[in-house]
Amino acid sequence: MSAPRRRWRDRRRRLELVLAPHLISAVLQLLALTVRVRLVGFDRLLDRWRRGERVILVFWHDRALLMPLQVRGQPVCIMNSLSHDGEIVSRAVARWGIRSVRGSATRGGLRGFLQLVDAYRKGENLVLAPDGPRGPRHEAKPGVIHLGKATGAPIVPVSYAARRCVRLGSWDRLIVPLPFSRVTFVVEEPLEVPRDAGAERIEELRHEL
Repeated sequence: MSAPRRRWRDRRRRLELVLAPHLISAVLQLLALTVRVRLVGFDRLLDRWRRGERVILVFWHDRALLMPLQVRGQPVCIMNSLSHDGEIVSRAVARWGIRSVRGSATRGGLRGFLQLVDAYRKGENLVLAPDGPRGPRHEAKPGVIHLGKATGAPIVPVSYAARRCVRLGSWDRLIVPLPFSRVTFVVEEPLEVPRDAGAERIEELRHEL
């Protein structure tokens, strides 16, 4: 890459780091004010939070956009990749009171894993997309099961569907609900990972997730 192109790329990326988090937060705020939300199974999760319990919330990567709406007011820590896009997301969700640690299955994974364990021990809920950061789409990786084993936290699957939405052309085909759409969130029964779970049981739980 030539020096002028490299300088242009660097300027563009710096501008993205300033503008993109504001844009993402603004879109989320618009949707928070306009979508009609129906909750299914959330009472069980709310009961845990009222008792002061913490959980590991997991969702597919293509359902990430609206998740900040359902964890507002809770101490939450997520793991974002070390990439440029991961930095943008970290800055965007910080505006919603969500703390980020950095790492992924391909870069900085152990460091990110240990930071998540530490966050849980300090009283934060953990939030992850087990098919991130680059897929395969809708295929859970075993890291979240190991995280459940290390912390003893229940793994709570959550998802949503929108009556009217668009899908982006990204690898995960991110779902973006349209304003004034009807959105249904569903919380499933938690998965409990035994502290003595071996490789076979961890693989079984990964398939179940």
